[in-house]
Amino acid sequence: MNFSKKYHELDSNNRNSVSKTKLLLFFIFLIVVVFSCSKNIDYSPEYIKQTSGRYLFNQDEVIDVYYDNGKLFLKLRGAEKIKPVILDENIFFVVDMYKKLHFVQHPETKKRYLSIISADNKDLITYDYLKVEDSFRIPSMHLKNKNYDKALAGFLEIKKQDSTSVLISEREFNSLGYKLLKEKEYENAIEVFKMNVALYPKSDNVYDSLADAYLRHGDSLQAFINYKKALEYNNTNKRAKEFVEAYTKNIFKN
Repeated sequence: MNFSKKYHELDSNNRNSVSKTKLLLFFIFLIVVVFSCSKNIDYSPEYIKQTSGRYLFNQDEVIDVYYDNGKLFLKLRGAEKIKPVILDENIFFVVDMYKKLHFVQHPETKKRYLSIISADNKDLITYDYLKVEDSFRIPSMHLKNKNYDKALAGFLEIKKQDSTSVLISEREFNSLGYKLLKEKEYENAIEVFKMNVALYPKSDNVYDSLADAYLRHGDSLQAFINYKKALEYNNTNKRAKEFVEAYTKNIFKN
């Protein structure tokens, strides 16, 4: 009975392995076929100048379009050199996005865009990814450059438009703050936690983290203020309660 069960488990695992291998081979075959269809286009200097640059993918991500030896490439989400499949002079397919795109210009505003070509209506022109100045910075870029005021302004704007946006994660900001604390970058950690407080002013956790950062930096008064604030939103916060009681007792003692 056990032997039969084990045999069926092995047989099932083998079939799954074969299916995965077939799927992988098909995917590799598809990529080879798609890229073999890519055309060689001799882009004019004027076309390269008009289309090169930064396009707003969403409120906190950009697509950078550039040319290397006359070949079109994109940068997106950490990928530094995405090579699209060139279908025509102004049409290309980006495997990473699984989208067919082309460059367009709005007839009224004259602004340039990267436009998604609809599979259902190829004649439909949409204005999806606005071309912005090369100096344009998204909130996460400001955050990386430690321009906290500009970063916060950008993230607040995102929250204003969509309070549930995945681009503003309380947990991720908190993790970044603690990463900085671990690296003993106390002042930067405090700024990140302050930004989280501004984004989530009714969360006890953001005040708790900010208080922790102030305490490690040697500012017990600010630690007390923020632990006390944490207790306002969660009176069961044990760490905050213990610190506030000890700090208060110490004040009266002195």
